[in-house]
Amino acid sequence: MLTAAHPDVSAGGSRVSEEHYLVGLDLAGRRVVVVGGGQVAQRRLPRLIASGAVIEVVSPQVTPAVEGMASAGEITWAERRWADGDLDGAWYAVACTDDAAVNVAVGEEAERRRVFCVRADDGSAGSAVTPASGDHDGMTIGVLAGGVHRRSAAVRTALVEALQAGVVDDVAAPVAAGVALVGGGPGDPELITVRGRRLLARADVVVADRLGPRDLLDDLAPHVEVVDASKIPYGRAMAQQKINELLIEHARAGKFVVRLKGGDPFVYGRGYEEVQACTAAGVPVTVVPGITSAFAAPAVAGVPVSHRGVAHEIVVVSGHVAPGDPRSLTDWAALGRMRGTIVLMMAVERIGLFADALVTHGRPADTPVAVIQDGTTRIQRSLRTTLRDVAADIRDQEISPPAIVVVGPVAGLSPDGS
Repeated sequence: MLTAAHPDVSAGGSRVSEEHYLVGLDLAGRRVVVVGGGQVAQRRLPRLIASGAVIEVVSPQVTPAVEGMASAGEITWAERRWADGDLDGAWYAVACTDDAAVNVAVGEEAERRRVFCVRADDGSAGSAVTPASGDHDGMTIGVLAGGVHRRSAAVRTALVEALQAGVVDDVAAPVAAGVALVGGGPGDPELITVRGRRLLARADVVVADRLGPRDLLDDLAPHVEVVDASKIPYGRAMAQQKINELLIEHARAGKFVVRLKGGDPFVYGRGYEEVQACTAAGVPVTVVPGITSAFAAPAVAGVPVSHRGVAHEIVVVSGHVAPGDPRSLTDWAALGRMRGTIVLMMAVERIGLFADALVTHGRPADTPVAVIQDGTTRIQRSLRTTLRDVAADIRDQEISPPAIVVVGPVAGLSPDGS
């Protein structure tokens, strides 16, 4: 934890510097009383629950979220006003009502019973203060800034982000050799998961896809080897077998290898093939899911893949083979009868065939369609059209892979309801 001295006033009126003593409390199995059930309690309770404390909330009313915690058995809710004696047997207390007089009374009882108490309305009046805290890989980071809450929160956030990005090294020993299969998200470097970013910062070797978050590669340490495993549609591509071999080869050489893939590794990313190859070779492999572009690209383009009263089903379809191809596993007749949302991936080259198949099997030709190219990136483009016109519009607009095609009523929605 970090702390900053804060000024206080001594009995003689002079300014003195007083620091809080930072300590981690083991509250597992111990009684904690939270007086008040509003927004402050809602924010404080999850971390208290995670500590294993036996928590009682005393308040005549609580927020829906706090009520949900009580319904789930995570806390006990005493649905009444606080009364003197409620801190009997408590190890820790939080006074967070909107009534200052009640908070004062709770603090006074806590003082009599020698129970540390946080006053949410007046931190200096309590016997304990809550730091701005965050979690990172099994560590809890807390910052106090003498009551300057914005400062402590800003420093806390900066420290956690630095640890997550690998700017601050918290690893006491080298990462064990093996492979981490990391979903990098749809392209925007800020949309990789926290865990994915952390593992990427620890890599010795990164085997990167063209569709992964390329900007993150520039943040890697100079010693990190980057292997280009790009697969360009209808162009140059590294064979999957070669990728598998590289992962195994580097891991067996004692390296920690991150296979950085676009989207989610298991959503048409051939990620499971890599898991199987590593497993067969005796190489330990970790899977880190990612945000799939099937949903993220439409979202940033203003297209919800589901919407109440509009779509009750979402189907994600690979477009790497055409309808009628012997290799196709897709039931296009069933898709044509659907009323919900169809998300087509890798479909630009054959979009006319897919549109014809859907219309042939029952989808109206005027069904709305949205096409999003390079979703979430700086060069994102999108168009709105229909099944009847999508092939011509893609050709005229020179849309090229990677692009997501959304078919269904949701593609015709707009934020203003028109």
